Amino acid sequence: MDTRSEQSPSRQTRPGMVPAARGNPVGYLAPSDLFNLEQYARTRGDFRARVLAHKQARSVAVGPHTTWIFEDRLTVQYQIQEMLRAERIFEADAIQEELDSYNPLIPDGTNLKVTLLIEYTDPEERRVALERLKGIEARCWLGVGDERAYAIADEDLERENETKTSAVHFLRFELTAAARSMLKAGARVSLGVDHPAYRHEVVGSEATSRSLAGDLA
Repeated sequence: MDTRSEQSPSRQTRPGMVPAARGNPVGYLAPSDLFNLEQYARTRGDFRARVLAHKQARSVAVGPHTTWIFEDRLTVQYQIQEMLRAERIFEADAIQEELDSYNPLIPDGTNLKVTLLIEYTDPEERRVALERLKGIEARCWLGVGDERAYAIADEDLERENETKTSAVHFLRFELTAAARSMLKAGARVSLGVDHPAYRHEVVGSEATSRSLAGDLA
């Protein structure tokens, strides 16, 4: 289940700050790209429906307890708009802070970016699982053809401690030129986890692979 599709983001699932890029990287959102609070109140229903439809192909279950949400400019705008709405943020500096936090989730043309959700409905089962799954974020991989890339995880801040991992991670998959060419040519993407306590692999649908190909330069 894509929990972020059904509820507003929270500080718990908000990315941390990363070092500021020089200038405004191509594809990053600027304040002028956002609806103000009044505009968003009017358009939220239609905008939210558009985003959720868009996210269907970009949300993939890998095994029974992880969901990978592939982020892009539209999904990131939705997260920002929902955060601004939930916290009634309208000051320019506070809006820029949200942009600075979320913009790094937008792919850069050579990579794919993922929000990884580890999902257990029972709190005690989740507690035990997060201890058992420590290090899972580094064991997530993405493949195209014979190419396989492992995740670069949590560049914003450390999300696990000595005893357990977090239920939310932010992943970056850097793809070789060959992998990018294959994906853009119609190859299917495969996703997997090879953690000792969680080994699962899936092949993305044609719709997923086609959507992800659109993230690449």
